[in-house]
Amino acid sequence: MRPLADFPAAERRAVRFVLTDIDDTLTLEGRLPARSYAALERLRAAGLIVVPITGRPAGWCDHIARMWPVDGVVGENGAFWFRHDDAARRMTRRYWKGEAERAADRRRLIAVRDRILAAVPGAAVAGDQAWREADLAIDFREDVPPLPDAAVERIAALFAEAGATAKVSSIHVNGWFGAYDKLSMTRRMLAEAFACDMDGSRERIVFVGDSPNDAPMFGFFPHAVGVANVRDFAGRLAAEPAWVTAARAADGFVELADALLEARG
Repeated sequence: MRPLADFPAAERRAVRFVLTDIDDTLTLEGRLPARSYAALERLRAAGLIVVPITGRPAGWCDHIARMWPVDGVVGENGAFWFRHDDAARRMTRRYWKGEAERAADRRRLIAVRDRILAAVPGAAVAGDQAWREADLAIDFREDVPPLPDAAVERIAALFAEAGATAKVSSIHVNGWFGAYDKLSMTRRMLAEAFACDMDGSRERIVFVGDSPNDAPMFGFFPHAVGVANVRDFAGRLAAEPAWVTAARAADGFVELADALLEARG
């Protein structure tokens, strides 16, 4: 990981899309500070397409797509993308799986939930679970005292034993049935919503994140950026970002926004 200050200005100037994680990337200690929100507004006002790529639930993502200064959102680690047309007052929702499949998966995840809670003391169902449509989120440090790394690994292993995909964020372990992730749904969204061939446009896209569930994005984009707290996961990332900010969390995101806007003049 190289310092963000070394990101060449000409390459920053060529960026058209800014894709960003939310928790501990846009947020700071669980809150969205005004400076992060203002940075989103500034990026969008400069003509950049801004899309959060998050593990947060469908209910939250409906709000984000409607209310935030963004061009859409990918949620539940790739289960769907939402985009709101402000002029037409219409929400577009695209899911990886159909409604019946999602309902069947939720029933299967109940058994996984019960096994995890029985096997891992201190773990809890995430507080935002009621607004999820496709996955199960197990909280290991958002609303519960932080669990040790071994407990987090045990949660992920129990998901895997049940045949589910598991991804670790900075606060939750998310599990689901299906072969999708943040990267695969981002590819689909960019093609369907923006007529963008992601594979041929990697140099024009920046992704910024902080944790292991961002690794598919880190590995794919040559200009992936980690906010400084990504170093907390050293040795546990399947792929690392090319660049890293000097500041942590929300302040790191603002640092990136400033760097992109500075290059555009």
